[in-house]
Amino acid sequence: MGGDIYIPMIIPTCPKNIFPMSLGIAYSTYPNTKENQKGTKVGRFCHLHVHTEYSLLDGAIRLNDLIEASKAHEMEAVAITDHGNIFAAVDFFRIASSKGIKPILGCEMYVAPESRHIKQSQPGEPHSFHLVLLVMDEQGYKNLCRLITLSHKEGFYYNPRVDMELLRELNSGLIAMSACLKGKIPHLILQDRLKDAFSETEKLAQIFDKERFFLEVMANSMVEQQIVNNGLREISERLGIPLVATNDCHYLNKEDAEAHDVLLCIQTGNKLEDQNRLKFSTDDFYFKSEKVMKEQLPGFEDSVENTAFVQAKCNYEMKLGEYKFPAVSLPEGLTVDEILEKSAREGLENKLKSKGIADADQAEYWDRLEYELKVIKEVGFAGYFLIVSDFIDYAKNKNIPVGPGRGSAAGSLVAYALGITTVDPIKYGLIFERFLNPHRISMPDIDIDFCINGRDEVIGYVSQKYGEDCVSQIITFGTMKARAVIRDVARCLGIENKVADRIAKLIPPRPKITLDEAISEEPELKRLWEQGDERIKKLIRISKSLEGLSRHPSTHASGVVIGDRPLVEYLPLYVGQKNEIMTHFPMEALEKIGLIKFDFLGVKTLTVIRKAVELIEKTRGIKLDLELLDLTDEATFDLCADGRTTGVFQLESMGMKRLLKRLKPKRFEDLIAILALYRPGPLGSNMVDEFIEGKNGKKEIDYIFPELKPVLEETYGVMLYQEQAMKIAQIVADYSMAEADELRKAIGKKKEDIMARQKQRFIEGAVRKGKDKAKAEHLFELISKFGGYGFNKSHSTAYAMVAFQTAYLKAHFPLEFMTALLSLDMGSRDKTIKNILESKTMGIQVLPPDINESYSDFTIVPFSENYSFSPKIRFGLGAVKNVGLKAVEAIIREREEHGPFIDLEDFLRRMSGQKITKRVTECLIEAGAFDFTGKSRAYLMSQLEKLTHNKSALKDMGRPTLFGALAIPRIKEDSTYSEWSKEETLKREKEAIGFYVTGHPLDEYEELRSFLSSTTVQDLIGLEEDQRLENQYLLCVITDIKVKKTKKGEKMAIIQIEDMTGSLETLVFPDVLKTYYENLTLEKPVVINLTVESNEEGIRATGNAIYTIEGYLNSASRALLLEIRLDSINDTFLNDLEKIIKIYRGDKNIIFKVTEDGQNTLLQAGEEFRIKINPVSIKEFRSINGIESVGVLV
Repeated sequence: MGGDIYIPMIIPTCPKNIFPMSLGIAYSTYPNTKENQKGTKVGRFCHLHVHTEYSLLDGAIRLNDLIEASKAHEMEAVAITDHGNIFAAVDFFRIASSKGIKPILGCEMYVAPESRHIKQSQPGEPHSFHLVLLVMDEQGYKNLCRLITLSHKEGFYYNPRVDMELLRELNSGLIAMSACLKGKIPHLILQDRLKDAFSETEKLAQIFDKERFFLEVMANSMVEQQIVNNGLREISERLGIPLVATNDCHYLNKEDAEAHDVLLCIQTGNKLEDQNRLKFSTDDFYFKSEKVMKEQLPGFEDSVENTAFVQAKCNYEMKLGEYKFPAVSLPEGLTVDEILEKSAREGLENKLKSKGIADADQAEYWDRLEYELKVIKEVGFAGYFLIVSDFIDYAKNKNIPVGPGRGSAAGSLVAYALGITTVDPIKYGLIFERFLNPHRISMPDIDIDFCINGRDEVIGYVSQKYGEDCVSQIITFGTMKARAVIRDVARCLGIENKVADRIAKLIPPRPKITLDEAISEEPELKRLWEQGDERIKKLIRISKSLEGLSRHPSTHASGVVIGDRPLVEYLPLYVGQKNEIMTHFPMEALEKIGLIKFDFLGVKTLTVIRKAVELIEKTRGIKLDLELLDLTDEATFDLCADGRTTGVFQLESMGMKRLLKRLKPKRFEDLIAILALYRPGPLGSNMVDEFIEGKNGKKEIDYIFPELKPVLEETYGVMLYQEQAMKIAQIVADYSMAEADELRKAIGKKKEDIMARQKQRFIEGAVRKGKDKAKAEHLFELISKFGGYGFNKSHSTAYAMVAFQTAYLKAHFPLEFMTALLSLDMGSRDKTIKNILESKTMGIQVLPPDINESYSDFTIVPFSENYSFSPKIRFGLGAVKNVGLKAVEAIIREREEHGPFIDLEDFLRRMSGQKITKRVTECLIEAGAFDFTGKSRAYLMSQLEKLTHNKSALKDMGRPTLFGALAIPRIKEDSTYSEWSKEETLKREKEAIGFYVTGHPLDEYEELRSFLSSTTVQDLIGLEEDQRLENQYLLCVITDIKVKKTKKGEKMAIIQIEDMTGSLETLVFPDVLKTYYENLTLEKPVVINLTVESNEEGIRATGNAIYTIEGYLNSASRALLLEIRLDSINDTFLNDLEKIIKIYRGDKNIIFKVTEDGQNTLLQAGEEFRIKINPVSIKEFRSINGIESVGVLV
């Protein structure tokens, strides 16, 4: 790159009389630019209008690539101007500055045609125009932040818009450029409204002090652009407004235009072949060199050179790395460090007393506290701890449950002493340096779990305390990951779903895997890339080009930032689709500019625990303190070892249940280990087997060095935790804990050069301590291998505590626990089905709602001392469709004030005028809420019809009389109504509640379940990622059918199927639909042959065949198996048997399994006794006295 040069800004000059008088434009005299800018240091051409990937699904330029291209073209500076945002600002400054490129921050703003408050546009006119703003200095950055914020908060209409009013108010420190063809001035030129274009130019020039406004000419081959360029030249010459050359860069290289076109299709949901879609009409929007820009802008060379003048005016430097702590309220005369020390000492003293820690053991605690406080003070983070401690104290005082800890923070004794965590780090061997390393200072990260119902209240408290404009949630960005981008691109290219799916599934299911990595690891994918047909090669090529680009913004699940002043002074604020306010920068960027983020996570399990504890106190009078639970409780570990962990935190997946049954935990440390073991790394290695073999004494444990036994003993010699690797380095190689944390990070990054240095350090340290070199080398290899799978023990310990608490509640208070779980999962159909089934398995009956017993949530049916023999949970009225919260509250209030309802008439009389409509009452009847009357639901519905038909009688029923309730006219018993079948009753019940409660259409097939079904929905939806099962038979009912047309015009169906364990969406493709269409009947039992597979997008089920029960029995069965005792055979038995055989003659054999004195003999009946096998015949055979059981043989 050449040295600095001085270039004056070039402005065409012309005499005053060149203006045609008909334009009616007053001539403005601008300062002599050459003289005015004499001595200004400027450089060469640079791009001032560039869209990165953060012009979401429009720009395709990655920041690193942009800076490398700028260097390659010998440009001294480059600007980014994303649409309506500066999402990329922090990383842009960081990367550009590190590479010696001057970063110029800008934004292509949307400007409302009139006021930003007018949310409509004139016919044929756009909703907004474009205008490019570039930041010159600190004031310009602050103004841009305010403009972007207000564009979201006040001006959003299709896009975030500003208006002239805001530009007049907030233009200081900003340069404006006229933008692309969607700018207002180019728009007016193309409409041949030159007078209006002159007028608009003068407005903007005046707003930006005449010298901070430029007209953009662009180097692309579009005819419209040539017209605009010429128009802009004329305006420039007449008004003295300088031209500047830009290229509206959307992709880096000319050949990237194809991939960018696909990106636009992803944005709009179109295919490349679609007509009238959004597309660029030329492939010129790439990052061109200065030479190409001049070649493609003949006669506009001055505009190319003027970019150097513009960049010389833009000298804003973003300040990175200065922490901006919110102010902490301090008692007079005390510093933040002194308050932290005082609070931590008092807290630890209380902990030691409450936990009964012996005096002899307390020295270790006090020494550790002194060390941690010293480090925290030195790095200046005392305020951070006090802020976290404050809002946790608020939550606890408001009875909002707080988790025991999360992540590495559980390794801090100061956090434990302040009540931030409740896990004793010394008891469980947790390491402070894993949380806060004094050798590599970074902001501590304390993630806090709150009850999901109380999280927002805690955030509200923080907002009120520090100021609403100082607190915000945090933005995050979804990206196009390897598998997803293959599917997206395939859709745009018109490649069939099944082909795209097959290619996507070749990509290993590893987080953050790239397509290049997948191609190198998967031979078939490599073959397709190198030797496949051109269509597939194109798919993979474009996918590689787009992979990893940002796709959409969303709200971070837990992050909240708290500033020391209004956040808009540091960055813009963004408004999400639900009107939620969030920061414009993602979490990592916020940390780089020094803003402090806190993690507030809403965890449903904590709400379940609180509700269960409240129910225990209410029903049993037991006030349970979860921090004082016996962590050696045998019943709790028996429940875990048996895999009875549905509803237990972190332990309820099918895979976890299998691991629990294998490992059979007997102590709390085993639960900690299980959470660390149940991850892809350990599961894919032999760590689980080694752990179990060591636990069961089936292998001799080799600790390599005797000193390592205390470190590895709890995991039976397996290096499972990161903390173990750190302690090993300390013991064997004389690492400090801070150095050991560096080793941990190096293992995770797997960088060869760093690991080579660490290996040398480890071996030398071990040898200095007198260790055998060969053993030390072997040990380091083990650390490198297993350390890569190592898990954060602090996090595992904290979550094991929540897992133990939920398991304890389920083991000792199953009724209260399942009631709480059902209440919190009431919004999820599948979870409710699963919880109802689990309750039944536990011997707990789940009853339909009852207007005299139910509240809004699930409740425990009042019980006496013998409740344990018949525990019952009552459905909540809130689960009944069409019954709103106000209706529920009115029902509860009425019965609590005036006693229980006697019957339906009493209910109607007392609730009249309280917005209990006929439809509400119908739903309550269908749900079973009036079953207590002893009348059938069909009868009650007929009674309701009569009562609501006779409105005057109903009105009279509501009038009080001298004799009160005795004066209510009674409706006569009616025998003319039609009783509902069991099927009709269940169907209506499900329509009213959303679930089958008092029965299930599949109940009558219970004894045939093992024959009719090879799996359950619960098993299928619990598949591990990338698992595929074929030829699965499922006994189920179809609860919903949606028929759609394929691209070829053929009919296919999306059906919802349900068994007693859950529901599953299933695709039925055209050929299957044609064959089995008649068997698709709502709520009728069927047997479906399924193919089910799991990927990162979820479970996908496909129906291959759909049978009626009779049809399946007929096609799949070979014989009926009748089990009888020899002493049951008599004349009556034989007569009954012969009678049924005659009725159901068919082509299936009967095989008798005859039992005598414990011996079984199989006998096949003759061909003349062949029968039909169907549900009715099976039922008839079961009814014969003497037949022990009936089965079906395949």
